[in-house]
Amino acid sequence: MPLRFTLRQLEYLVAVGESGSIAMASEKVNVSSPSISAAISQLEQEFGLPLFVRKHAHGLSLTQGGKQFVEQAKVVLAHAARLNNLANDITGKVRGPLHVGCLLTFAQVVLPHLRRGFVDMNPEVDFHQFERNQSEIFEGLRNATLDLALSYDLNIPPDLEFVPLTSLPPYAVLHDTHELAHLTEVSPAELAEYPMVLLDLPMSAEYFLSFFSEIGVKPRIAERTRDMAVMQSLVGQGFGYSIANIRPHSNHAPDGRKLRYVPLTGPVRPMELGLVLSEGARASQTVRAFVDHCQAQLTPENTPGLRLRLSDTDRGV
Repeated sequence: MPLRFTLRQLEYLVAVGESGSIAMASEKVNVSSPSISAAISQLEQEFGLPLFVRKHAHGLSLTQGGKQFVEQAKVVLAHAARLNNLANDITGKVRGPLHVGCLLTFAQVVLPHLRRGFVDMNPEVDFHQFERNQSEIFEGLRNATLDLALSYDLNIPPDLEFVPLTSLPPYAVLHDTHELAHLTEVSPAELAEYPMVLLDLPMSAEYFLSFFSEIGVKPRIAERTRDMAVMQSLVGQGFGYSIANIRPHSNHAPDGRKLRYVPLTGPVRPMELGLVLSEGARASQTVRAFVDHCQAQLTPENTPGLRLRLSDTDRGV
């Protein structure tokens, strides 16, 4: 009997089954909701059984048969991925799909540049990128919607591998007329009396706040945002300072206001920027090629745009 379903449809089935929502599955696999809904309907029609129970305003839940189908679909997709990896190993080519996640806080600075260089060298790779917070990255690696991800060494669980690439010390982000903006370095104790704009992402926020708890003080959190650009604009408009480990190439907020980047001093550990991989990910030649590419590109010598250059601070740029 000829097969009348595709691996792509199975991928959508797994995404909906794990998220319980077509909208959330759409975001995970970066495909429109109508396309996913159509794929699920086609699978149900092909197999002649309902895979989901539709609940108004409560998303979708798997039927008993649907649960079994999702588990088997994961097995089929895993075997298909092995076939693709085997073909790459035999031919020596780097090709096929690659799903790369990246932490929201630095995706705009790091990922497009890495992607451009990698796909130029490997034009047969079907590259997909996903901007996620740390918790979503871990989830994506575990459910195989991500092959690997660029992130920080924040609470990496034991079932995932972290490959460090470069170390990024923290710095204070200040508007150029802030009382502390003239300093060449600043401590959390000095910042604590001023209002703070917290970059409030899972695990990242805990890291920034730890600088203050280490010395027994509490920051004055005036605003919270999950968006790096919004944080910069709030700082530029004088609503407070912030803390980050990545600086853009520009010294201006998105709305044009001038910013200052001052290194933090004291008990403040740097972040390690690196790659997070699930167990067995290196079996893919395409994944190995991207790891090698990142290791060649993201070195201390090659990432001056990510680091705070003291000479810039001294010149007041």
